[in-house]
Amino acid sequence: MSQTLAEWLSKAPFSLALSSGFFGFFAHAGFMRALDDAGLKPARITGSSAGSLIAGAYASGVSGEELCEELRDLRREEFWDPWVGAGLLRGGLFRDRLERLLKAKTFEETEVPLTISVFDIYEKRTRLVESGKLSPVIQASCCFPFLFHPVWLGARPTIDGGVADRPALDSMQPGERVLAHHLVSRSPWRRSDDPSAQVPARPGLIAVAIDDLPRLGPFRLEAGAEASELAYRAAKEALARPVSSDGDTVRLSVT
Repeated sequence: MSQTLAEWLSKAPFSLALSSGFFGFFAHAGFMRALDDAGLKPARITGSSAGSLIAGAYASGVSGEELCEELRDLRREEFWDPWVGAGLLRGGLFRDRLERLLKAKTFEETEVPLTISVFDIYEKRTRLVESGKLSPVIQASCCFPFLFHPVWLGARPTIDGGVADRPALDSMQPGERVLAHHLVSRSPWRRSDDPSAQVPARPGLIAVAIDDLPRLGPFRLEAGAEASELAYRAAKEALARPVSSDGDTVRLSVT
């Protein structure tokens, strides 16, 4: 029997994965706003890189609408702190802004169980973090190589969680019902821009991938509000699309 994505999500608890994507937190915020409008709250949330920022803030109690408002007027000087090191930016301003945004300060205090992916430089593998202080872990996961200095978590230097767990799915368990908001990579070194190739196939996983979002970066922040609004509208459309209970990819083009 045909069912929409919203109907599939409402039938039983689901986990949400927010992928990596350069300055893709604007689109993730719009996506969360659409879920809030539909009354669909994940039972668990995971995030990698840009996805970790929105996953962490949302899990701490910041709504999708609040996230869109918070990001609407983001200016480069609010996080731009060049300093000598293994990256252009020290990251102190980013951490300060993050601390002001979060309504919970530790993983243990979040409203929704949360897992953040970071990449351990020494061990050359993904670490899945689920305890301790939130802000340094989110900062580490957002630590795009050569843009930000690595973040030390304990005695380990860590960087962007998207290095090895781009879709933020490494912590998902067999049988878990998963909704993934996947930011399609358009980087030339990626093998494919097809989200079905970028998101590992597995039963019970439905991925939403939104095409044609504006390119963003530290010198293109003015397009962030547009990206949030386009993702919001596309997500609402995705929730009305028919899906398969065995797993599916809902891919939309927006203008």
